[in-house]
Amino acid sequence: METPNGPRVPCSQAAVARALLFGLVLIQVAGVAGTTDVVKAYNITWKSTNFKTILEWEPKPINSVYTVQISHRLGNWKNKCFYTTNTECDVTDEIVKNVKETYLARVLSYPADTSIYAVEPPFTNSPEFTPYLETNLGQPIIWSFEQVGTKLNVTVHDARTLVRANSTFLSLRDVFGKDLNYTLYYWKASSTGKKKATTNTNGFLIDVDKGENYCFHVQAVILSRRANQKSPESPIECTSHEKVLSTELFFIIGAVMLVIIIFIVVLSVSLHKCRKARAGQSGKENAPLNAA
Repeated sequence: METPNGPRVPCSQAAVARALLFGLVLIQVAGVAGTTDVVKAYNITWKSTNFKTILEWEPKPINSVYTVQISHRLGNWKNKCFYTTNTECDVTDEIVKNVKETYLARVLSYPADTSIYAVEPPFTNSPEFTPYLETNLGQPIIWSFEQVGTKLNVTVHDARTLVRANSTFLSLRDVFGKDLNYTLYYWKASSTGKKKATTNTNGFLIDVDKGENYCFHVQAVILSRRANQKSPESPIECTSHEKVLSTELFFIIGAVMLVIIIFIVVLSVSLHKCRKARAGQSGKENAPLNAA
């Protein structure tokens, strides 16, 4: 008895269908296998000073590229540094939008030929980062200083940041307010014993010994932080002024000068008299004799 058969599919069409199916399987397998060909990023760290913030990681890629994504806790992922072979990415423009937010980043790994990548890439998450609490303070700059009598006046310059408000770049003082303090360490130039003074403004006016030269440097401090409180110390500056001559030394020098002046006057008068006397004597010798 013959078994009824359905419509026959030409051999050529069946071969094409099988080839397409096999190709799709190969693409999927290649995509899955591709996840083992790229190396995931590791040792992801935030490098930040005065809110200038760079995300760094390892390793240097071989036949692969990276893309960075960043988001604050309640935000959406934003792509940065697309398909880069670098191992760092500047994310300053994102974190300065709100420096008190907490941010998370992740580094995605792709094969160098991203067009053949058909599955979600492997990625590594960074630690969380809160700029206001964690950015390093840059080395402060002493803007000006002056020592007058027993007062030393020192003014510290507030560094500019990339944080903006109303299209204006803010200084560290604008961002931190009274939370930003400066400590002044000062000492006599002829001594090693240091003293210190602290202010939540940008100026110091301290008592010093008159006639002494002083050296000093400053350091920025965020007292409210539990860690990473202090900046590097500024370069050392020193005052310099000539010491005032004592009254006794002034009188001694004056007396010596007076003696020298008197000696010169007396010597001049004496020499003048001698020349006059010699001239008179010479005139007598040359006068003609009277006739007898």
